[in-house]
Amino acid sequence: MRNTMKVAKWEVKRNLKNKSYIIGLFLTPAIFLFFFMMPTIFGGSDEEEEVSTSVLVHDQLGVYEEIQQASGQADLDWELQQTDIDETNVSGELENSENTAYVFIDDRALEEGVVPVYTSEEIDPFFINQVTMLEAPIQAIQLEQLGLTDEEMAVVSSGVVFEETSPESVDGAGEEPTEAGMPEEMLERLVPGAFAGAIMLSIVFTGMAIFQSASQEKKDKIAEIILSSLTPGELMQGKIFGYFILGLIQVAVLVVFVLPVIVWQVDMPIMEYLFVPELLLLIAIAILGYLLFASIFVGIGATMADVSTAGNFQGMVMMLPFLPFIFIGPVLSDPNGLAAQIGTYIPFTSPGVLLLRLSTMEEWPWVEIIIALAILVVSVWIFMKLAGKIFKTGILLYGKNATPGEIWKWIRA
Repeated sequence: MRNTMKVAKWEVKRNLKNKSYIIGLFLTPAIFLFFFMMPTIFGGSDEEEEVSTSVLVHDQLGVYEEIQQASGQADLDWELQQTDIDETNVSGELENSENTAYVFIDDRALEEGVVPVYTSEEIDPFFINQVTMLEAPIQAIQLEQLGLTDEEMAVVSSGVVFEETSPESVDGAGEEPTEAGMPEEMLERLVPGAFAGAIMLSIVFTGMAIFQSASQEKKDKIAEIILSSLTPGELMQGKIFGYFILGLIQVAVLVVFVLPVIVWQVDMPIMEYLFVPELLLLIAIAILGYLLFASIFVGIGATMADVSTAGNFQGMVMMLPFLPFIFIGPVLSDPNGLAAQIGTYIPFTSPGVLLLRLSTMEEWPWVEIIIALAILVVSVWIFMKLAGKIFKTGILLYGKNATPGEIWKWIRA
């Protein structure tokens, strides 16, 4: 264990002095922040584009207070004022005005049902739709003139509302949508799942460098010197643990630079959704996924004479972490479907599919989770053993890439 920690410490120090690693360490959050902030930078702010509309009301029916209440309830961006201007002089007033409207409420509204509205050339295109809310106080006066009781007036003025209901809205009843347009309960599930997914991708992608590290040491003949003072198993385990720490450093940089910006820009309690008990299980799944892929990468990396000469077999192995993307469509359409369950039990897709399913499901299928975790743990143990056998022989093989047949012999030996 002592030698394993020495190797891990050496891998961490070596990479922290590597310019490529340092650049990638800060370039990743920079790219993320660029694409996250791009709509704000290039699209401008909607709030800056909103301009209040000046609405001057010539009221002869005494409904100005009701208009104020109605505009406040509708949350309209109006600056209401009363005016005594004559209707014939409105055109002259509007010539040099922007976002201004004159509304004349008089006997014509009661007798003819017509309310003259004069607007400037520059005005909100939806203003004429907004001004229809003035119907309510005018209709109330009309009904009062008909001699209806207060109860009859309330029934008539309430109107008829057509309420649409679909199966999806019935299933999602009781969920309050946030300003992001997404139900709050869904966000509570997505935030920890997305965070665990970011951890898994960071440490797995960082761990892919093990592939290059093992083959580079073979090429430079460093492996022989290292193996003179420790066993191949200790070297392999040290590499896996060292690159795990490097992956966590990448996660820490992402959290420090990206998370505060997300909390600042997104109007929702991100931190409250993030630090929940379920996050521990999701992070455990991400770590198991890393250990599985890291053991495969370090073993296969030892079979190559040089990264530039990697064959089709080694190239296919490098694509294993991307297999869960095949299941994104089926899982999102039906998290409990057959395809989602199959992806949960395949070791190479299990970490990604599990994180995706648990981020979208209201009730977690604990039996499936326990079975999938057991498969993952057993798979990690098996691939660690197999990688140890491959690494032990392959790290000292020079001059050519090992073939699948040769790798199989090493495993059986």
